[in-house]
Amino acid sequence: MSPLLPSPAEHFGELLHDVQLRRLFPDGKHFVDMEPRQDPVKIMSAYRSLQSLDDAALAAFVSQHFDPPLGLSTPVRQVGPQQTLLEHIRVTWDHLVRQPLKVSPYSSALSLHAPFLVPGGRFRESYYWDSFFTMLGLRADGREDLLEATIENCTSLIERFGFVPNGSRTYYLGRSQPPVYYLMLDLSRMNCQATRKRRLDALLKEHDFWMTDAQALHPGDASHRVVCMPSGSILNRHWDESARPRDESYAEDVMTAQHSACDPVHLYRNLRAAAESGWDFSSRWFGDNTGLSSTRTVSMVPIDLNCLLVGLEQSIARRARQLGAYDIALRFEGFAKNRSNALQVYCWSEREQRFGDCLWSNGEMTSSVNAAALFPLFTGVASAEQANAMAVLVSSSLLAPGGIRSTTLQSGEQWDMPNGWAPLQWIATIGLRNYGHVDLARAIAQRWVSTVRRDYEDFGLLFEKYDVEHQTPGRGGEYPVQTGFGWTNGVTRALLDEVEVTAATANTGVESPEHSKAQEEI
Repeated sequence: MSPLLPSPAEHFGELLHDVQLRRLFPDGKHFVDMEPRQDPVKIMSAYRSLQSLDDAALAAFVSQHFDPPLGLSTPVRQVGPQQTLLEHIRVTWDHLVRQPLKVSPYSSALSLHAPFLVPGGRFRESYYWDSFFTMLGLRADGREDLLEATIENCTSLIERFGFVPNGSRTYYLGRSQPPVYYLMLDLSRMNCQATRKRRLDALLKEHDFWMTDAQALHPGDASHRVVCMPSGSILNRHWDESARPRDESYAEDVMTAQHSACDPVHLYRNLRAAAESGWDFSSRWFGDNTGLSSTRTVSMVPIDLNCLLVGLEQSIARRARQLGAYDIALRFEGFAKNRSNALQVYCWSEREQRFGDCLWSNGEMTSSVNAAALFPLFTGVASAEQANAMAVLVSSSLLAPGGIRSTTLQSGEQWDMPNGWAPLQWIATIGLRNYGHVDLARAIAQRWVSTVRRDYEDFGLLFEKYDVEHQTPGRGGEYPVQTGFGWTNGVTRALLDEVEVTAATANTGVESPEHSKAQEEI
């Protein structure tokens, strides 16, 4: 983490501990997004001079020394004459845009140089992989202004920090998210020589971030985000530079540690690494499939992360070749080939006929069947035969009435069954279509758009995630389902161009008890 940009936990230590564990605010993000009114050193000096405070006195102290968070995202709920889903998405872009702000020296917000989109709800800042899937809709709606602004902000973040943080907050500076910057660039129409060179430099810098210490490893070793497999192949895992409770979910992490037999420091690192994956949280990361306290993210080689890194390496090679940097192109073509070969060895099960994650210490695949296994189709890592096998798996295990389920295990975590998420619908649809499974790809797209449209017609809102079993807003995890919502808008808008969904597909005319209950709760 940058020593120049301490997180709220580093600034406010025991004050943050007390505020978060006493649940002074219902949402753990609230306090860490508040704006300090003066130097944190002075605030902490004042706090330490006081005797023990009850909750009311603690709330008064916080109110005296902090301003409320800036940029609260207001849900865009349709009232009056109903807009179509397409009209609603187009209108929502401008509601999710935030202008660059002058960031105070003690704020947790990171300065951004161009306008940015927030996902919606509790999320007041930009997020890395959310941004790409949101951009799919911007491209479909011709919003070049916001698309290029998003790329500019990500490019600037890489130039400043060496990577795109999880989100634009200091408390996210210990981790990134799935590396989709290269996919963002593929949506851009800017093609001048200087821009191409600058963006290639940023791609190289991001690759360096993921490959830190790679040259120093021997089989069975791991450091930061790189692991050396038993064969000597280099693959990647998720990580975080910090091993303490997440600032924004402090109480939740402390509680999880209290219910775990693991060393808390080890568990906190694993929880943070899962947050870097974007799948926070899921049985995919569980060590014994019993719960969050068994999370073992840093022990695993995720199939989706490594497929995206193949894509990053191929993108660098292609862009370098276009600029005449043939030595870089050859080197990265070799990296991509070696990584693809290693994924065939460690992340494909011939017996089970599926892709999956593996444990880097012994190269054994985990038992989790999940939608991340479709990334090899999205990035072209799979063979035709493997794609055919994955199509069978999708049809038998992952395809639900409302889209693709995240996993086949119902744990109560938000990245598990019954939930489906917009990014996974896009990856599945495009991956299967690329290998000729057009009907299955269309079915996924139709079912997802049907779900989103159905709930939009009932609630006038788009949601962060959906229960794809019952076609209702999603549930589970650390916080209530959020509305807005950037990547749902983006993927749904793009899928509306992929398929034509009829009114009959969108609404079966049968309302489940779960759907009626969801209407009462929203």
